[in-house]
Amino acid sequence: MSKEKGSVIVTGGASGIGLALVEGLLSDGWRVTAADVVPASIASAKAQLAKFGDQVRFAQVDVADEAAVVDSIAATVRDFGPLWGVVNSAGIGKDLPALDTSAEFFRKILNVNLVGTFVVAREAAKAMAAAGGGSIVNIASVSGLRGNLGRAAYGSSKAGVVMLTQILAVEFAPLKIRVNGIAPGPIETPLVKAMHTDEARAGWMKTVPMKRYADPSEVSGAIAFLLDETKSSFVTGQTLAVDGGFMAGGLIEL
Repeated sequence: MSKEKGSVIVTGGASGIGLALVEGLLSDGWRVTAADVVPASIASAKAQLAKFGDQVRFAQVDVADEAAVVDSIAATVRDFGPLWGVVNSAGIGKDLPALDTSAEFFRKILNVNLVGTFVVAREAAKAMAAAGGGSIVNIASVSGLRGNLGRAAYGSSKAGVVMLTQILAVEFAPLKIRVNGIAPGPIETPLVKAMHTDEARAGWMKTVPMKRYADPSEVSGAIAFLLDETKSSFVTGQTLAVDGGFMAGGLIEL
C-alpha cells in the first residue's frame, strides 16, 4: 500500500486509540478520514490536528447506522481518493455483571461493536475491490480472547470481531484485501477510564506482566504495520494482542 495511492478511514477516530492512530498516520504522510459519532470529540480532534490541513477530513458517523456508513464511505472515495485502508476503532462498553445485563444492553453493544464493524468492513471492501485491494484492521480486545469479569456483552462482541476478522480475511483474500485485528489490553482511553474502577485497575496490575496501562500511541504502531502492504503483505486473518503480556501470563505473582 502506498501513501500516494489512496486514503484511510478510521472510525472512532476522534478519541482514544483512533485519534492517536489518525495523528500517527497523518505524520507518516497518509490522507485520513476520521469518523466519529461524538460532535465534541470531533471538534477537539479538529483543533488538535489543524496543522495537517487538507490531509485530514472529519465525518460524523454512527457505525450502527447502516445507511450513514454507506454514504460516508462513498463520500470518502468521491472526495478524498481511492480507499486503501480502514480501521474499525469505534466501540462502546461497560463493566456489568451478567446477572445485571439486560438483553437490550447486550444488543446495543453488539450493534455498535460487532454489527458496526461488519458493515464498515463490508462497504470498505466493495470500494477497495474496485481500487485493486487494501487492508482492514478491526479493533477487538483481550476481553474477546479471555473470560474477563463484567464483560458478558462487551467480551462477546469483541470475540465476534475476532471471528469476523478471520472469516473476512478468507472471503476477501481473492480481492487482494487483507483483514487483521488488534486486541488491546488496558489502554488509557476515555472508554477505559469510564469502564475501569479502582478495583478493576488493581486487578489488571496483578495480571499484566508489564505492570502498567499503555498510552493509545503504543497501539497505533501495530495498526500501522498491519495497514502497510510493504511491511505486512502476507499477513491476514490474524489478531495481534497489544497487551503488555496479559495474554501470555499465567501465575505472575507469588
